[in-house]
Amino acid sequence: MSMSHAYGVPNDEESIATLHKALDLGINFWDTADVYGNGKNEELLSKVLKENRDKIFIATKFGFTQNAAGNGMVFDGSPGYMKKAVEASLKRLRVDVIDLYYAHRIDPNVPVEEMVGAMAQLVTEGKVKYLGLSEASVNSIKKAHAVHPISALQSEYSLLTREPEQNVLPLCKDLNISFIPFSPLARGLVTNTLNTNELADGDFRKSLPRYQEQYQDNNTKLTAGFANLAAQKNCTPSQLALAWVLAQGEHIIPIPGTKRRKYLEENAGSVNIDVTANDLKNIDELLANYPDTGDRYSESQWKQVDRS
Repeated sequence: MSMSHAYGVPNDEESIATLHKALDLGINFWDTADVYGNGKNEELLSKVLKENRDKIFIATKFGFTQNAAGNGMVFDGSPGYMKKAVEASLKRLRVDVIDLYYAHRIDPNVPVEEMVGAMAQLVTEGKVKYLGLSEASVNSIKKAHAVHPISALQSEYSLLTREPEQNVLPLCKDLNISFIPFSPLARGLVTNTLNTNELADGDFRKSLPRYQEQYQDNNTKLTAGFANLAAQKNCTPSQLALAWVLAQGEHIIPIPGTKRRKYLEENAGSVNIDVTANDLKNIDELLANYPDTGDRYSESQWKQVDRS
């Protein structure tokens, strides 16, 4: 996402180099969506994907589209729209089959059984191998899984976003669904390098409550404290944050986004960090001391998240 959408100015040359570096590091689970850069991210990935198809497990998503006025996004989970969207993604990615195809959200106007039934037809047709959902509730996951096996559930999950622990994470484990946390670094906040006052115009985070001035004091102290815990383990805050996510379950595959090789290499080092019971205790105590982190979405953005 960050290579083509929402996080400042794209740098395609560095992004391509980062994709090649990912392959060098053995990172082969790549996540995109048709809405990232209005298709440009799928096209960007295709430049590396086409020549390395057998090395990459590619996931993409459908559903977000321009509203009728052309000044905002709406979600369309209808079978008719999905059929057009998958063909467009296949063309942009320059592949014959998509490994994992997600519904980017749950459409309140389309029964989830109808949407997933249409997605399952793509599996039968050989255009898609596995199905996924994003930001879906327990009820929607159960309904979807009864129609066709759901292989992956993608939701925001990090040190600062813990809601999935209540029921989604356990359900995924019970149903043998991989849980895919996006924004596992809280959109850069837990790296202790993000100055929210310096976010560029057009940066998506400027619209999110968590990155506003009223939460800055709390979050600055929290991330500084977390950086101290990371230093005690001779690792970076990013590495400890990702190691913490990985420690929450064997069915968890975090997808930290980056468009730079140096951060990719840093993130990859998280798999070598052992998070102990004492580390978990210290992290929980720190979070309890600085609870006023701010919400992850605004009221209007929450309306696009399934909470049924």
